[in-house]
Amino acid sequence: MEVLPSHIQLNVNQRIFLKNPESSDLGKKIISGSIDMIDEMGFESFTFRKLGQHIQSTEASIYRYFENKHRLLLYLINWYWNWIDFRLIYLIANIEDPTEKLRRAITLLTQSNEVDNNFQHVNEIKLHRIVIAESSKTYLTKEVEEENKEGLFKSFKQLVERVSGFISDVNPEFKYPHMLVSTVIEGAHHQRFFAAHLPMLTDQLHGEDSINNFYQDLVFKALKSKDDE
Repeated sequence: MEVLPSHIQLNVNQRIFLKNPESSDLGKKIISGSIDMIDEMGFESFTFRKLGQHIQSTEASIYRYFENKHRLLLYLINWYWNWIDFRLIYLIANIEDPTEKLRRAITLLTQSNEVDNNFQHVNEIKLHRIVIAESSKTYLTKEVEEENKEGLFKSFKQLVERVSGFISDVNPEFKYPHMLVSTVIEGAHHQRFFAAHLPMLTDQLHGEDSINNFYQDLVFKALKSKDDE
């Protein structure tokens, strides 16, 4: 993993929480404990009562930070996308070539993650597994349009917009940059899940990151102009 500047502060939309969990030790325990538990048992089985027992606090204390577990999941997913976007900005700093920017972005969006020691209360490996398995539950809901108006998906949309800009820089005539980026992200998540649980649905080649290589190939073939054919 790239070495990031120390003392990074990632800002999550304040409408998601009642009290910022980054503001106290208890709040950070809520984040750390929820990541451990959702990764272990899944979002459906996760409850604030179980979380309170896990972190040796009360269910009521958790409700002072989050209205419900859906908002807590939204917080975790938003934090993750803010973290990825920050890493992307750092990765492309001083890079002028749009093709290289896009290659780096695809690698970041499709690779497995490592622990980032800048955030002691967040296990990014576990959080990545949660994003893969649970993130769709934040928007496949009846409330998605209302929550979108609140800006609760801004972090994800901001990342997609940034990478879409790289695509347009590589090929300004390509008509579907946002569709391509969101397809890469969601598709890579599915392939990581398949690799871990349903390996017959994907291809794992020895000695390479097959998922990253597949999406690099997919994107740049899609962007190939007619003049290059």
